[in-house]
Formats: sequence, structure tokens, C-alpha cells
Amino acid sequence: MTTNMVESLNSMLVNARDFPYVALLDVIQEKMSKWWNDRRILNPVTYHVKGGELEGVVDIFNKMCTCKEFDIDKLPCVHAVAAAHHAQVSVYNLVFPYYTKEYYVLTYGETIYPVGSQSQWDVPNEVVARIVLPREVKDKKRGRPKTSRFPSVREFRKRKNRCGKCGAYGHYKKRCNSQTGSTEGNPPTNVPV
Repeated sequence: MTTNMVESLNSMLVNARDFPYVALLDVIQEKMSKWWNDRRILNPVTYHVKGGELEGVVDIFNKMCTCKEFDIDKLPCVHAVAAAHHAQVSVYNLVFPYYTKEYYVLTYGETIYPVGSQSQWDVPNEVVARIVLPREVKDKKRGRPKTSRFPSVREFRKRKNRCGKCGAYGHYKKRCNSQTGSTEGNPPTNVPV
């Protein structure tokens, strides 16, 4: 490969020059992605994990993942397990110590005394004096709650009623106030639908 970028691209595209434009762009994008990934330098404890619909960047040393599941639950997520497998690190080393037997024993090692009846509680005077009002409740309306939303691009709006007598929208044939002649069951032919 030469140092000149144009010459490198030309030598790469020798076989793909006769492809249609879309296929040629796919070849270029695939090759550039491969070059980028080959030259990308990541921290030795950071892994980019792809698989299925999800992908994430896992930092094994800091026990973090971009999916945030590892950060919040303190248990390895799918990405962290895959990265640990690749790095040949035990998954058990990634679990936070809160989930170990030792922490469980320490949690329940001391005596836990039951809470006495409410009459035996020692409540400070400022807490007793504090007035707590219930939150304000709005009157609920009857029926199904109204929802106001914007329809999506391909979603059709509900059409208005069309009169079978006069062809106008917004009312039925029964409620029509038009004085035109009756067309019993057949809508007028000159009205666009």
C-alpha cells in the first residue's frame, strides 16, 4: 500500500470500478470500516461488543458498560460477559462484592430487633408538629380519557362522516337538512370521494 491516499483507494477499487454506484459505495464503506477498526487503539481493558440488536463498549477495569445495566445492577451485562470471555477473565471477578456470601453474612450478622407498637415509638416533636396535607386530587371526568397526539407519517386520520343524500361531510343522511331530492342509497356521482 502506498502512502498516497488516492493511490491506495485506486488500488483497492480496481475490481469494484465496474460495479453500480450503490454497490461501489458499499465496497468503499466496508473497506474504510475495516481500515478504521484495524487501526483503532482501544484501552486493553475496553472492548466494543456487537451482537444482535444491542452493542456496547465495556470497560472491564472500571466495571462499566454503555448499556448502563452493568453500572446500575452491579452485575455483568451480556456485553460484559462477552468481553470477559474474550479477555479470559472470570465473570465472577466482575460481580460486585455486594452479591457475595460474605456481604450477605455481614448484613444479617447483627441482631435485628423488631419494631414495637406505634404507641412505643419515640417521635421528635418537630415531626409531630409538622402538618402533612394530602395531595390535591383533580376531579376525574367520566368516560375514556382523551388523548391528544400527532399521527405518524403513514397513519391515516379518521375520516369525517359523509352524507349519502347531499354528499357533504360532517353529517349522516338521517340528519341532512338539505332540500335536494332523495337518492335512496346511492351517493351522488359528481361528489369526489
